[in-house]
Formats: sequence, structure tokens, C-alpha cells
Amino acid sequence: METSIKKYKNCDLVTLSGRVDSSTAPDLTKILDSLTGDSRYKIILDMSDLEYMSSAGFRTLLSSQRECKRFNRGEILLASVPQIVKEALDLTGFDELFKIFDNGADAVNSF
Repeated sequence: METSIKKYKNCDLVTLSGRVDSSTAPDLTKILDSLTGDSRYKIILDMSDLEYMSSAGFRTLLSSQRECKRFNRGEILLASVPQIVKEALDLTGFDELFKIFDNGADAVNSF
């Protein structure tokens, strides 16, 4: 998994590429924890280059979403979600927990 972070005035755009699985999910957790640790609770995950996300990745998303939404501070938005990941979100019911956008620009403009 590779990541890049672009900071905007109102939010942070984290671009994910590769695979998020049991070996890389802890790295994603550290990235999201560092953002929330800096009081950055409006986060967009751009998944346009993501190939795969395992249940470990979904747990990371859920945990970080709970932290961001605590006290109405913000939330995690998903952008450019690949079809295979979208199907997994639908099957697990996680699609109800996250707002999903077609691209990162639309997600950034929603904050």
C-alpha cells in the first residue's frame, strides 16, 4: 500500500493505492490516527488506485470513522471507490456508514 496526503483548509485528502490487507492496515491506522491526533477530523480517502481491501482495512475505516464522528467533529468520506471494494462495502453494510463520492474533488467540495 502506498499513500499520499494532500492537506486542504477544511479537510485532508488521503490517496490510497495498492492493497490494504492485514499487513498494511496498521500503516493506514497510523496515518489516520496521526490526522485525528492533529485535530484533523474531516478526511477523504481517494481509492481510485486501490486494488484490494480486506476485513482488516474495513475495521480500520470503521474505527477511524467513529473517532471522526465523535462529538460531531467530522467524518471520513470515500471517493473513487473501485467496484470490488464497493461490493464488499454493500455486503457488509458499511455503505450506510460512509458517504461515497465519484471523485475526490466532489468530496472535497462537500466539506
